[in-house]
Amino acid sequence: MNVPYLVPFLLRKILSLIFRAVMKQKIGKILAVYKKRKITDETFTRSAVLMPLFYDKGSLHVLLTERSDEVNFHKGQICFPGGTQQPGDSSLLQTALREAEEEIGLKAEDVEILGELDDGITLSTGYVISPFVAFMPHPYPFKLERKEVEQIFSVPLSALMDEANFREGYYPSEEKSGPGYAYEYEGHIIWGATARILKQFVELMRSGSGALC
Repeated sequence: MNVPYLVPFLLRKILSLIFRAVMKQKIGKILAVYKKRKITDETFTRSAVLMPLFYDKGSLHVLLTERSDEVNFHKGQICFPGGTQQPGDSSLLQTALREAEEEIGLKAEDVEILGELDDGITLSTGYVISPFVAFMPHPYPFKLERKEVEQIFSVPLSALMDEANFREGYYPSEEKSGPGYAYEYEGHIIWGATARILKQFVELMRSGSGALC
């Protein structure tokens, strides 16, 4: 056994676990005191998404998916795992967890729900989206549903907090609604409802405890 090598390895592992726990606790505290804005208009279809977070190599990452070209809506767009609330779902949280498992193989028992963000509306499709923030282990044995998901990737929170990666007035279609928020990261353009959700999360993290990287 190579003891000189093993000691620093174990130390790095322990420090990583400590930082992960501290990060998760900070985010949980911020979301616990935040009172989300709920939309109860029954003319919109209820849906929910899961924002999975994980800690890797000293920084917090946000997991995202790229939709396939086979789905009915948002073909090729970047989004969170999620979908429409079904009659068998006991809650919107269950909707988000069910969809996450169906789309990327992320099991409900493997995530820890940290809190909620504001409900949002997609005017083009008539949906109300309820976002749930969750912490997940890393690495993870994902299993993609290829009919719905083309690929998954992650973005460090530090990149989302970098103003150089953020812009307003981004409208890839003729329909111009909302402020047109967008984030750019390694060739990916995150826009629409997903960008709005990310922007709120970034702002809460900034106001709550400074930059969480």
